Amino acid sequence: MDTAIVDELSKRFIRYLETGDEPQSVFAPDIFLDFTLPTWRIQAQGLRDVHDIRMRGHPTSGTVPRWSVLPTPNGFAMEAEERWTDSKGDWYCREAFFAEIREGKISRLAVYCTGDWDSARQASHRAQVTLLVS
Repeated sequence: MDTAIVDELSKRFIRYLETGDEPQSVFAPDIFLDFTLPTWRIQAQGLRDVHDIRMRGHPTSGTVPRWSVLPTPNGFAMEAEERWTDSKGDWYCREAFFAEIREGKISRLAVYCTGDWDSARQASHRAQVTLLVS
């Protein structure tokens, strides 16, 4: 895969994760999503249904403080951390994404998510685990 395409699209994808804005600039109209959570799996097809899943799970804007991307023959693999705040508090999750690209947009996306950690879970983790790399 052309690294310039991966670089540009991955940056648009990160902006989308942070804001939820302009999904049509990131995803093909017939995007297929396969989303795996710790104890659940969901799928969606089409721009509106995929965007609705994002908005139900992360309805507010947030940040992606750390991410990395690697081109693959037909797209990219990415790992990322997301943080956001809503009426219930501060949230965190880690995700792995495997994207297939067609005509400069993501046409298929597999997501593996740790699940959303609330403030209590984050504090418990900090108290019990010392990470070697943050």
